[in-house]
Amino acid sequence: MSSKTIQAIRGMNDVLPDEAQLWEHFEETVRDWLRAYGYRNMRTPILEKTDLFVRSIGEVTDIVEKEMYTFVDALNGESLALRPEGTAACVRAVIEHNLLYGGPQRLWYWGPMFRHERPQKGRFRQFHQVGVEAMGFPGPDIDAEHLTMCARLWRALDLDGIALDLNTLGDAQSRERYRRRLVHYLERHEGSLDADSKRRLHANPLRVLDSKNPEMAELIAGAPKLAEDLDEVSMKSFEDLQGLLRDSGVSFRINSRLVRGLDYYNGAVYEWVADRLGAQNAVCAGGRYDALIEQIGGKPAAACGFAMGVERLLALLKNRAGARDTDVYLVRQGVAAERYGASVAEKLRDAGLAVILHCGGGSFKSQMKRADASGARYAVIVGNDEAEAGVVSVKPLREAAQQVRASISEAIDLIKGKA
Repeated sequence: MSSKTIQAIRGMNDVLPDEAQLWEHFEETVRDWLRAYGYRNMRTPILEKTDLFVRSIGEVTDIVEKEMYTFVDALNGESLALRPEGTAACVRAVIEHNLLYGGPQRLWYWGPMFRHERPQKGRFRQFHQVGVEAMGFPGPDIDAEHLTMCARLWRALDLDGIALDLNTLGDAQSRERYRRRLVHYLERHEGSLDADSKRRLHANPLRVLDSKNPEMAELIAGAPKLAEDLDEVSMKSFEDLQGLLRDSGVSFRINSRLVRGLDYYNGAVYEWVADRLGAQNAVCAGGRYDALIEQIGGKPAAACGFAMGVERLLALLKNRAGARDTDVYLVRQGVAAERYGASVAEKLRDAGLAVILHCGGGSFKSQMKRADASGARYAVIVGNDEAEAGVVSVKPLREAAQQVRASISEAIDLIKGKA
């Protein structure tokens, strides 16, 4: 048997306890935020049929061509994929379970996504997203709600330096008119295209505009603008959206080159970008996908949504306060104190306090060292004398104050700041 240490797969990272505290703070904030807007949670499998993503995301996309983890199920010969994004799976579930028969749906999900790409700062092979989807709403009021929601979340997390880029892709006819003009322009400059852009030239030319190759920047800047081909309805909807955002005090900038990397988008699209993350600076992105429900097999219905990258947002949150501290570390020493201390810990928890009960024995001095290292605000100390008297000793750990002896109810009031 090999004695070589087994390590995690590259790009699939462990979240250790010190980091998990920040994750928990983020998760609690997100759940409260979504509840405030009436969005309901749904959970889909991480494995789906490969065809779901090919049909929804598009065959000529980086995700489908290069990044999806796919395999053939040996039991039935089906091609399966680890989900690379959440919208397609959410739409599949809504169709399969007839959720839209009961009216429009406001939904959200949270979970791991998978893309086989080169791991780098802010980009992992297993990464996590919070996704928000609204199905059955034509907009632009629901689009404005989504963007107002995001602005509120940034405030709740005390994040600054996040800007909103906004664009519209119009309807299918507008994009087809624009596509012809764009292809004509790119063909005239084909010698300046990089390999990826040449491959996309006829299959998915709008994705050329999304190139991150700096050598393509000047060529892309000179490309025709999609706004010149938009129909009146699309323009009116986009102008109405901008008006609603101004009314809500949400700042934005128009980015005519923003096209998004997935084929299912139409109408308004957007990205929230952070100024402290380097090249991988989009922390949240989304838009309308009004054709996707029908494309996957459902009855036509308007839809829109967004997803945010959890790891990228947590990178902005590092060194910020907010993760809940432990309230009490309970030190106990002595035969009678062992049993009494356990019951005291439960009573403190009944009062809503977060308590670490010392286990494993050790001297009083070593237990107090652990109490200090735990981050707890107070040490509650129980010895045989306290057990016999039915009281506890309370010692503040984060401020200069005297240790006091108190009843359990008095200790609870003291720790909660009511004494």
